[in-house]
Amino acid sequence: MSQNDFYRIRRLPPYLFAEVNEMKAAARARGEDIIDFGMGNPDLPTPQHIVDKLKETADNKRAHGYSTSRGIPGLRKALAGYYDRRFGVTIDPESEAVVTLGSKEGLANLAQAITAPGDVILVPNPSFPIHPYGFMIAGASVRHMPMGPGHDFMTELSRAVQHSVPSPSAVILCYPGNPTAEVVDLEFYREVVDFCRKKGIWILSDIAYAEIYFDDNPPPSILQVPGARDIAIEFTSMSKTYSMAGWRVGFGVGNKDLVGALTRVKSYLDYGAFTPIQVAATAAFNGPQDCIDLHRQTYKKRRDVLIEGLKAAGWDVPSPKASMFAWAPLPEAFREVGSMAFTKMLLQQAKVAVAPGVGFGEYGEGYVRIGLVENEHRIRQAVRNIKKFMANSDKHLAAWQKDNITDDAAG
Repeated sequence: MSQNDFYRIRRLPPYLFAEVNEMKAAARARGEDIIDFGMGNPDLPTPQHIVDKLKETADNKRAHGYSTSRGIPGLRKALAGYYDRRFGVTIDPESEAVVTLGSKEGLANLAQAITAPGDVILVPNPSFPIHPYGFMIAGASVRHMPMGPGHDFMTELSRAVQHSVPSPSAVILCYPGNPTAEVVDLEFYREVVDFCRKKGIWILSDIAYAEIYFDDNPPPSILQVPGARDIAIEFTSMSKTYSMAGWRVGFGVGNKDLVGALTRVKSYLDYGAFTPIQVAATAAFNGPQDCIDLHRQTYKKRRDVLIEGLKAAGWDVPSPKASMFAWAPLPEAFREVGSMAFTKMLLQQAKVAVAPGVGFGEYGEGYVRIGLVENEHRIRQAVRNIKKFMANSDKHLAAWQKDNITDDAAG
């Protein structure tokens, strides 16, 4: 017997980032200095007052037992306070909020809670992997909606609903987008809510990057739309906002039925995050918020250094309005080789790691995702390496073509 004998494992495609991750590990083992833009792993330190609260609470011997699966009351109240301050949305912390072990866990367990085998879930493509695969693991049929240049969301949504049998039960949204960095306004959410209310479709919104924006228009919450909480749940996280990725604290907020279903499933699966972590997360919400502005300014400076540097190197990449990513179309000379081959060449020749767009879905082909997770000095170094790589594109392409001809002949 093997893994391929297990039903849910058979439904999962090969993990396309694995090969790139293995190449990175091998290069580092050889002593090579790899500048890694591949993962969305914040490198900024967690603000000290949050760490101090964790230490203080961990010293309390009574704080080391089982916690509460749906989150301690103080944290849910602090979350409600955040929604009131940031979005002008009133949340009932008792019935409309649940604390999750990161937004990924929340999405995956909600999929288990609301999905029957064969249910159709609408997922944008490209998308963050948990969005389609969380439902795939739960037994759903995922219908991918192509996103990106040349595709209008409402047109794709209407087409998907029209041609899905059975009718879709839910649609996933993610703005600011991962991996695309796309942003939307409140009018967009109004259209989606109006459409989905009429069609009887749940909305699952992911706003993990809502606090990383670079202009005067903070990304909205779908719950700002009147009537949205009748059909919508929204997931967010402490990971990017407060640079607490490894702490694994996220939230589901909104529709009482969806929150209740997620809460009930979680009650069978976990006892919640370590209590001192939840207390520290409460301190993050209730304490000084200047750390968010500082993080935002840091990512903005990095974005500008990266985009301007790549342009000078001959690679025009759209400047993201939000998120900690740039969604970069492949340089023209490399478009025919595809995002995976380009990623490998960039790693081998320029010592720069990015994420291949095809790893986020077939409509991510032709792009790579670049994370703003290295400091400005390292970004400038990466740009210099990329400039040299681009200047020798003919040589790299010729070597790639030779290797592929050799591989084909051996096959």
